[in-house]
This record gives sequence, C-alpha cells and structure tokens, in this order.
Amino acid sequence: MIEELKRTVNRIVLAVFCVFSAASVCAAAQVSTAAAPFHSGEKLVYRAKWKWLPAGESRIEVLPFERIGDLLAYHFVMTTKTSAAVDLVYKVRDRQDSYTDIHLSRTLLYKKRSTGKHPRDVVVTFDWERMKAVYASFGKPERPVAILPGTFDPLALFFVIRLHELNVGDVLEIPITDGKKCLAVRATVAGRERVAVDAKVYDAHLVIPDMERLENVVAKEKEPQLKIWFSADEKRLPVKIQSRVAIGSFIFELVSSSR
Repeated sequence: MIEELKRTVNRIVLAVFCVFSAASVCAAAQVSTAAAPFHSGEKLVYRAKWKWLPAGESRIEVLPFERIGDLLAYHFVMTTKTSAAVDLVYKVRDRQDSYTDIHLSRTLLYKKRSTGKHPRDVVVTFDWERMKAVYASFGKPERPVAILPGTFDPLALFFVIRLHELNVGDVLEIPITDGKKCLAVRATVAGRERVAVDAKVYDAHLVIPDMERLENVVAKEKEPQLKIWFSADEKRLPVKIQSRVAIGSFIFELVSSSR
C-alpha cells in the first residue's frame, strides 16, 4: 500500500495537471493577471484517502510574485505529506515550487524537494533561447531535453487551466515537462457532474487525462487511471482527484480553500 501511495503522489505531481489545450496557451498570454481567479495568499487543502482510510494531505498555494532573472514571476507551491499512521511505515514530505512568467504562457523554473527514505533535490531550468530544459539532481545536471513553445511544468499547468473555461466534449492538449521528457498530453472533458465533499456539493466538469501517453501504458484499460473534477464556476477549483492503482483507488478531496 505504501509503495502504491508514493507512486500515486508522483503520478499526481505529473499527471493531474496535464489537461489543457495548446491553442488555449496562446490565449493565456493575453489574459490579464488582474482577471485571474487566483491571487497571492490562496491556499487549497486536500485530504487523501485509500478506500475509507486516511492516507495524507496535500496543499497548493499561491505565494507573492518573485523575480527569476530579469522576469517577474508567479510562484506556486505544492506540499504533500503522509498521515501519522502512514508515517510509521513510509514517511513522505514533498515540496514543489513552480515559477512562471506573469502571463502564464510558459514555465521559467521548477523545483522539487523530498525528505524521508528517498530524498530528492531537483531543479529544472528552462532555456527559452535554446528551447531546452535541464534536469539537475543534487546539483548534478543531466542531458538537456527539447521543449516546445508554451511548455509548462506539472504544477503550473493547474493554474493555466483555471484561466479558461472548460466545455464538455473538448479534447485538450498542452506540452509539459518534468525535466526528463517533454510530452503533449491529451485529455477529454468527459462530462459535468455533481461532486459531494463532506456536506458541500460542487457542480463540476470531469476531465480524464490520457494516461497511456503519459505513462507509456501498452494495454488499453476500461476504467481511466486518473479523473479530475473542476468546479464549474469562476474559480475553477480542482475539487476531487481519483487515481486508480493496482490495490484500488486513491481519492483526493478539497476540504478547505482560502484566498
């Protein structure tokens, strides 16, 4: 179970945000940040469950603007930790930092750090003149990977989605990279549903990413590996995430939001 939880956390880091169209990225550069549905100080808190068992918590935050080189940048943060019970067996403490230009048209810098049994210290730098991204682990750079115009890191893509409306039937695509590879991941806006989280009920769009393209899965499976529900309002919050693994499904539910 614990290994599956770790793989699920890593999958969500890469996959949960792979759901928007390349055409929409061009429009994003023309969207005023004043009109964005998120601002500095926003915090989203998610409860993780495996079946009915508590598994951990994730938080996504918008921090104040920073400078990356000469450019003013958005600063997004996602932290993930396992529950006290899971800590006894496999303790996870992850933090991701994403920096994009203020128009949300591309990523400028991405970091991921983990403590515990398998520590990480990853920095992905973006060279937009050469159209390359470089992954470095504990300060040791690897071979650059080619990137496409409008490429984002996994965390930044979440905020790109929230700049735009979702419509049932859309098939969405955008290039993303974690520094290891650059993928154009497709997703389908499969429907509009009501989602209950505790006593709150959301009107939401269901988005299903193409996990075959993301994880090189050979066999076509009937049940999607990942489902994401975005609130069908001006905030466009991801209110529920379902990730199916060999031992069942992990559910991430939005339990609080502040701004």
